[in-house]
Amino acid sequence: MVAVLSLGQVLGGVAFGATISLGAVLAADISGDDAFSGLATAAVTFGTAAIAVPLAALARRGGRRPALATGMLIALAGVVMVIAAASLRSFPLLLVAFALVGAGQAANLQSRFAAADLATDRSRGRDLSLVVWATTIGAVLGPNLTGPGEMLGNAAGMPPLTGPYLFTVVAQILAIALYLTLLRPDPLLLAVRVTAHAASASDARIAKPDAPALARYSIFAIAAAHGVMVSVMAMTPVHLLHHGASLSVIGFTISLHIAGMYALSPVFGILADRMGRIPTILLGQGLLAAALITASFGEASTLAVTVALVLLGLGWSAATVAGSALLTEASSEQQRTRRQGLSDLTMSLVAAIGAILAGVVLAWIGYGGLSLVVSVAVVATIVLSIVVVRPQR
Repeated sequence: MVAVLSLGQVLGGVAFGATISLGAVLAADISGDDAFSGLATAAVTFGTAAIAVPLAALARRGGRRPALATGMLIALAGVVMVIAAASLRSFPLLLVAFALVGAGQAANLQSRFAAADLATDRSRGRDLSLVVWATTIGAVLGPNLTGPGEMLGNAAGMPPLTGPYLFTVVAQILAIALYLTLLRPDPLLLAVRVTAHAASASDARIAKPDAPALARYSIFAIAAAHGVMVSVMAMTPVHLLHHGASLSVIGFTISLHIAGMYALSPVFGILADRMGRIPTILLGQGLLAAALITASFGEASTLAVTVALVLLGLGWSAATVAGSALLTEASSEQQRTRRQGLSDLTMSLVAAIGAILAGVVLAWIGYGGLSLVVSVAVVATIVLSIVVVRPQR
């Protein structure tokens, strides 16, 4: 089950990585204005937010298999529309297409919860983190297919900058086939049946009493960490460029950041299982705080900013893995998928709004000031850990 979800995450990562790597370039080319280049990523993010709750509702009714396949199918339609928009030179159509592509990212986010459906307390963090880790392969491989994809696109007579989407189409078709044929039995439907007939001790490890306060806390912790990460990460290339860094240095910094986000997620999953969900979330806040302090006081140093970005990715990973595991076990079967969809919606909206506001803050008080401003979310998560979680425990 985890292997199937992990492979699906690799395919989804390839598709999403190839899409994002060219989105800004396509937006600038078709609109004719570099100022509109960021709207491609914004459209994908808002599309992810818009489809998160409907996909969760579909999973609740029919299981993870049709929900994940549907998300990928919508994204596939979006990719075809991206190619059409490039051919027609239509910027509005391009934004709509990228919004549909966001459904693929929503499916990728839901995959981590699918890994936790049948997991027990001893393995929930580990299983969930393995699926998150698989994103590393796709995230690294996807952008590197841009060159070969453009050569294939030119040979096939496709519009400029759309050739790499051939790999996206193939990856998404394979992901759809994978989920429909190999994700059996459906983990969510099986978990529901097991819970409904729970009688033995082993079944009880899957069935969980509802804990709304802990669920709300986990949603907040995930969204806050995601908002902090996206706000700082999105402004880092601009900041480094203004301080004279080359594009290769900027690319290397972002690559290390992505590695921090995904490569060590199994470590945080194991820590969440052994140390507990809350301590691992707090470990994530410590890493995020260290990242923000390093970025704020070392903003003039490329090395310091790179270290900060790595710490930022690690903090995001710890908070997201442990928070997702906590959300799953703090929610009853009746509430689980609904809250998971709400969590994905919230984190995507926070990321989109954070990325937009981060540009304003950067222009106002600089990169160091931005790092200090977003630290409010870290402090709030720590305070909630004391105020909300301790009474529940």
